[in-house]
Amino acid sequence: MSTADAPLPEAPVLDGPPPRILMIRAPYYRAIVDGMTVSAQALFATVGAHVETVDVAGAFELPQALGIAMHSRTRFDGFVVLGCVVRGETDHYDYICDSAMHGLMSVALEHGICLGTALLTVDTIAQAEARSAETGANKGAEAAVACLKQIVLARRLGAA
Repeated sequence: MSTADAPLPEAPVLDGPPPRILMIRAPYYRAIVDGMTVSAQALFATVGAHVETVDVAGAFELPQALGIAMHSRTRFDGFVVLGCVVRGETDHYDYICDSAMHGLMSVALEHGICLGTALLTVDTIAQAEARSAETGANKGAEAAVACLKQIVLARRLGAA
């Protein structure tokens, strides 16, 4: 299924108090990440979530920031990471994408957290724009839904 024909993201029914979410952004491509942020925040607003947002330098720093958040005094019910890596002329793209995604999953599994990920790994800016537009499928909103569904699961299983 492509982004163009994906169903529009919808928030799940969430029992319990409104969740507290930490959104970690790598706004190297600011317009792209801002587009995903707006959609994620709009979706979180439908469930009354409290969202705190922090920015890091780039995609490589996303898993590091998530790891730092695990030592925060503030307890978050879920996390969303947003960023974009566009393929260039060198293999730097491959290293950053692999390291960032592997790092995010490692932190999520180690700490058993509810994580929604929208780290776009694209060949062109046009592809990123299609995935971060305010209308239609938006990967920021999809990451918010993924995070909320994980929170629903954690609460249902007594892990939250």
